Amino acid sequence: MRLPNIFSTSKLYHNWKQKIKQSSLEGHWQEVLTNYLELNKAGLHLEDPSLFPHIFKACANLHYLREGISFHACIIKQGLESFTSVGNSTMDFYMKCGVMSSALRLFAWMDNRDSVSWNILINGCFNQGSSKEGLLMFVQAKAAGFEPNVSTLILVLQAYQDFRAILEGMSIHGFLIRSGFLTDISVQNSLLSFYSEFEEMEIAEKLFDEMPQRDVISWSVMIGEYVRSGDNLGALLLFQEMLSSDEVEPDEFTVVSILKACTGIMDICLGRLVHCFVIRKGFDSDAFVGNSLVDMYSKCIDSDSALKVFNEMSRRNIVSWNSILSGLVHNNQFIEALALFFSMVEAGLDADAVTMVTLLQICKNLRDSTQCKSIHSRVIRCGVESNDLVKNALIDAYAKCNLVELAWELFRRMERRDTICWSMMITALSHSDKPEAAIGLFQEMTLKEVNFNSVTMLSLLEACSLTADLRRSKWAHGVAIRHGMTSEVAIGTALLDMYSKCGSVDASRKVFDQMSDRNVVSWSAMIAAYGTNGRVYDALSLLAEMELSGLKPNAVTMISILSACSHGGLIEEGRSCLQRMIRDHELQPSTEHYSCIVDLLGRAGNLDSAMDVIKSMPEGVNAGASVWGALLSACRNSGNSELGGGAASRVLKLEPSNSAGYVLASSMYAAGGMWEDAARMRKMVKDKGVKVIAGYSLVHVNDRAYRFVAEDGYRLHSEEIRDVAQQLHCNLKIDEIHDTVCSFH
Repeated sequence: MRLPNIFSTSKLYHNWKQKIKQSSLEGHWQEVLTNYLELNKAGLHLEDPSLFPHIFKACANLHYLREGISFHACIIKQGLESFTSVGNSTMDFYMKCGVMSSALRLFAWMDNRDSVSWNILINGCFNQGSSKEGLLMFVQAKAAGFEPNVSTLILVLQAYQDFRAILEGMSIHGFLIRSGFLTDISVQNSLLSFYSEFEEMEIAEKLFDEMPQRDVISWSVMIGEYVRSGDNLGALLLFQEMLSSDEVEPDEFTVVSILKACTGIMDICLGRLVHCFVIRKGFDSDAFVGNSLVDMYSKCIDSDSALKVFNEMSRRNIVSWNSILSGLVHNNQFIEALALFFSMVEAGLDADAVTMVTLLQICKNLRDSTQCKSIHSRVIRCGVESNDLVKNALIDAYAKCNLVELAWELFRRMERRDTICWSMMITALSHSDKPEAAIGLFQEMTLKEVNFNSVTMLSLLEACSLTADLRRSKWAHGVAIRHGMTSEVAIGTALLDMYSKCGSVDASRKVFDQMSDRNVVSWSAMIAAYGTNGRVYDALSLLAEMELSGLKPNAVTMISILSACSHGGLIEEGRSCLQRMIRDHELQPSTEHYSCIVDLLGRAGNLDSAMDVIKSMPEGVNAGASVWGALLSACRNSGNSELGGGAASRVLKLEPSNSAGYVLASSMYAAGGMWEDAARMRKMVKDKGVKVIAGYSLVHVNDRAYRFVAEDGYRLHSEEIRDVAQQLHCNLKIDEIHDTVCSFH
């Protein structure tokens, strides 16, 4: 009677084993554990070590830590833990459940370790984010003579890439060659990525060319690295080679890199062809590809196509919304971007830090202080106020919206301030007519030993130019020299402009001559320096020198030269420059150029000719406030209130909030004895709440600039005026003595 029971029990045990194995092979982890539990309920014990990995695998995939620990305890009770395969599967279970300490302890207790044991341990360390521990274990394993598997070698190579350890990575490359693993395509792809990360493109290209077989990852890695390194044309040529090779079809990642390459060279026609390829391959349903298309069209200045792609996307995420919002901002469609943001809110999507930075850019460009405060409230509600990018964007937006006090308050409350933050605040103070505060903040920044960059230096130079203080400007120049920044074109240009604003045009020319590299901005700035300091012939001579050097002047250069001719009263030279601008340099004059010509003729008293210039302005170029303002100024100087009245009405209509037009008109009427009209202008200023910006004079004495503001009255500065007058008197006496001595000799 016992034999049939033994046979039936054995058959039943065999059936449970088969069920457990089959469920494990099919990935039905819950069934694996259910079958195991039912086997236990039947009074049978799992004694076959080959089944243990299936149980541990099921517990790991289901994250059943407690059940896995219980099963481990059963194995220990049965005395089966000494099997290497059991130890490996147990250790793998603990690693995948995130209990690395238990896995390490178990590994230390194992008497019989094999290559699988080491691979499980090393892979587990890397997967748990303990890359240093994983590399240490890899070194120990090599010393113990174990054989790593492909996945371990890939993870080790990735770790060396993350730690920027190129020499160690190269040693792994040598090991791969010696061990024969280099034939594996996944290993080759990892090496491609490794060398590309270190910009060793020659090695990567050689490795790529020597690959007997390349998959889509191989091609995508190389194309992506070409784009990342700025070689967009190389990426496009490689993509063309990929399509013609028939080795493999591009995937979504390949397409995303190619769209970036099209964006890099600003080739929208090629971008549209890639878009057609995307549709043909069915990649347009991928959100990543859709976002890249939106970005490509936006940066290629085709916001209509970007919006069309966005609206047709079946799945949108926060990246999609941020891409289209930043795209509209890039194309100066600020109102449209704001409206789209409100649509995003209605759709119930939560904004992130990137969204807030984009919205603050909108406020900054619209100069909308109310909206800026509203966005700040949203920033607080979204909990992204601590984000450095958001904080910097807030400071920048408040400064651009003329709320520098709020920007300063925000800056002072910040616990951590980076270089960008300091630079923005210094720039904000400079642009808010607080150059002294900007210079003081820069000094505080250096005292705190915060590193500054070229942007910070440019802000400091701008602040010094606003103070027109030559001593301070020389100090700032010294700072730039000590930090090795004077070789940069932008810094050199800012230096010569700063000296020009201080009235030291010779110092500007010295800086200009010492510049190792000059661009059209540098030449234009030096020409403007001569023009604003009354050296018009030097300005014209420098323009000729610029043309001889092979560099063509741009529109800004011509504004500088025309302005110089205007201040110097050189009518014919000014007209000649305008004609050469059109004829020789193929530049179309803008409103600013015609404004200079009107000013030139007006200063010479040729009001009729100035009016003829305004009437003959070509279609598409409108006579703006600057043109009519130049005519109004000329009418004030010549006393022509009849023509000036018409010019004044045009100026006030075009710029109703600018005080310059009201002041000029009032001055013109007062000079002609038209007191009622003058009073009417003053009343309009008061009624409209226009802020009048006071005029001032700068007098340079002994490297110091003295500013006298018209509305302050001489009584407030009587002592200062007396000191300046005495210094000027002494300087004039010295000049007279010098002239007498020179004439005597």
